[in-house]
Amino acid sequence: MDRPRSQPGARAAREDRPFLLVTAVPYTLLAALAAFKVIAQYPPGNLLLIDLGLCGLAAAWMLGMFTLRPAWWERPRIMGVFFTGLLVITAVLVVRDPAFGLFTPAPYIYAFTVLRWPWRLLGVAATAVVAGTAQASDVPKTTASGLALYLSIVVANVVLMGGTAWVLRRAEREKEQREQVLAELSETNRRLEATLTENAGLHAQLLAQAREAGVLDERQRMAREIHDTLAQGLTGIIAQLQAAEQMHEVPAPWARPFESVKTLARESLSEARRSVDALRPEPLDGGRLSDALADVADRWSKLHGLAVQVTTTGTARPMTPEAEFALLRTAQEALANVAKHAGATRVGVTLSYLEDEVALDVRDDGRGFEPAGPGAAAAASGGAGSPSPGGGFGLTIMRQRVEGLSGTLRIESEPGAGTGISACIPILPAGSLA
Repeated sequence: MDRPRSQPGARAAREDRPFLLVTAVPYTLLAALAAFKVIAQYPPGNLLLIDLGLCGLAAAWMLGMFTLRPAWWERPRIMGVFFTGLLVITAVLVVRDPAFGLFTPAPYIYAFTVLRWPWRLLGVAATAVVAGTAQASDVPKTTASGLALYLSIVVANVVLMGGTAWVLRRAEREKEQREQVLAELSETNRRLEATLTENAGLHAQLLAQAREAGVLDERQRMAREIHDTLAQGLTGIIAQLQAAEQMHEVPAPWARPFESVKTLARESLSEARRSVDALRPEPLDGGRLSDALADVADRWSKLHGLAVQVTTTGTARPMTPEAEFALLRTAQEALANVAKHAGATRVGVTLSYLEDEVALDVRDDGRGFEPAGPGAAAAASGGAGSPSPGGGFGLTIMRQRVEGLSGTLRIESEPGAGTGISACIPILPAGSLA
């Protein structure tokens, strides 16, 4: 069933068609022919009035069915009725007076502009028959030669105008294909730009992560060097001095310098241990992971005016600095996403020391999203595990950091029901932390 399109569609239709051609030319031709009839007074009397009435009917038909109804231009059935009615009126005028063959360009114009393919070809052929009939009006059709000439004129019109319609249709299809290719190319370029922007952001995040990892690795290397060389050497010196003191009584003249050496060695060992502690990540300096999480949550609450409930369960167990650092950064990134996207009223951070792993959970009661995998999560926004509008790089970094330590990162969310992330990192055997 034909349904009228919206007004923007009608405006687009007017732009697609030669507006002056489909409105001005048909009326001009009709007015010129009517004026000629009046001036020539042919045919006389009532016959002239009938011709003028038919001209008025054609003008009213074009005005009411087409010119004043731009919303109908995109309705093929109505346009088919319009064209058929106009062609019938034109045929009656041509039968009454072959001079009205000069009006046949009007049906041609409408056939090419309002009829869709393949009905356009049929409309052009029917108009060509009417035009050919007007052109062959003086040919006698009672003889075989005259009838053959008449048919030849009609067929010539049909072939010529049908061929024109076919060529124009080919050109129209090529234009549509070019426009489709251009549209697809534009869409491809848009997606490529979006991909390049996403890659640029991810590259920046990866560089930041690499710098962060490099700094952390260097700090850990220096800490191991100090622990394995200076600290171990000073510990050995102190042990040797204590052993010597236990085996032999220190002579009185040596007692003071001997004691000074032991004191200096102990102070140097304390400084070395402080240096090792200082090389740990700054939020963890001087405290445990639970304390660092509480400090991060407290600072976040003061900044955003929303209290964060921090809970620690299980017995605290020693972890590698890398694992503690990864969980701390995960909590910071998750809280940052809550502030940006969640619109939450409650936020909770839970640190759980389990038998073989340590789990960090960050949950909120914000707007949530539909997690259909990492890619979909990266395209959503709205919760602890939600990515930023820039493309979800924070979530990618969190996942890489946790999985780089043989851990797992899980996302749980539902639209309107909040979001939660859970990062779990295995606890290494006690000997591996030495």
